[in-house]
Amino acid sequence: MTAGDGTALVVVDLQNDFCASPAARARFAHDPAALDAAVTGSVRAVATARTRGVEVVFVRFTGDPEHQGASWRRRDRTRGKRPKCLEGSWGARFHAVAPAPGERVFTKRACFDAFLGEGFAEHLAERGVRHLVLAGLYADVCVDSTARTAFQKGFHITVLTDCTAALHLPYDAVLGFMRVVYGARTTTDDPDAWTAPDHGGTPPHPAAQSRDTP
Repeated sequence: MTAGDGTALVVVDLQNDFCASPAARARFAHDPAALDAAVTGSVRAVATARTRGVEVVFVRFTGDPEHQGASWRRRDRTRGKRPKCLEGSWGARFHAVAPAPGERVFTKRACFDAFLGEGFAEHLAERGVRHLVLAGLYADVCVDSTARTAFQKGFHITVLTDCTAALHLPYDAVLGFMRVVYGARTTTDDPDAWTAPDHGGTPPHPAAQSRDTP
């Protein structure tokens, strides 16, 4: 069920290869406890959303080489990166929490932005969603990419600060960037997080926009 104000929780890439594998732990240069806290917070947010009757949408990543573009393959080859979350592997499975019956799952195939996952934008439109509450990994990669497109499409954005973590950039700087550029609300899992901001009117539904605007 989607809340009356059109809010949905979007859980981004909470998968073994990003949360629990030795490679993931080694890549996380910051305090590993921050990664664990983001997972714990995301699990808690899912439980809260379900209790409140807010729709939970899961987004997953698969990095199989056949889906990678030329630039992606070149980057991996140059940096010696191995593909992650191969379809059907342990690394691609959800970590710590899984979709409940009826909850939708959307797959990003070698891309960061949830809106590039087949059916994601259409589902939000069908459900009347106008406000995305974001949790999952990573704040400066897939969460940011999704938030950026969401803002350009007219969605209100809330980022749960206790439910994500940054991989490459300072976390506070990432959150500050989202507040300034996307008008994102950054907060912990508190009651206000589940209410859409007052938009001061009724704009066209985000999915009705034919193109992104600056």
